Amino acid sequence: MPGPWELILIFLIIMLIFGAKRIPEIMGGIGKGIRTFKKGLETDDAPPKPQVEPGSPPVERIEPK
Repeated sequence: MPGPWELILIFLIIMLIFGAKRIPEIMGGIGKGIRTFKKGLETDDAPPKPQVEPGSPPVERIEPK
């Protein structure tokens, strides 16, 4: 886990690369992505669709000779 001086240094480097105006936009985008991901996890309770249709013929297994 980085210490406080490392975190300050990382923050200053990010400020130099992106500028002070773009950081709130970037953080807002990250927060929105995390919220969307969590919402997707909560609403994904639908049962999986079967891969084979019920009326399709059975698949024959071929054994190697």
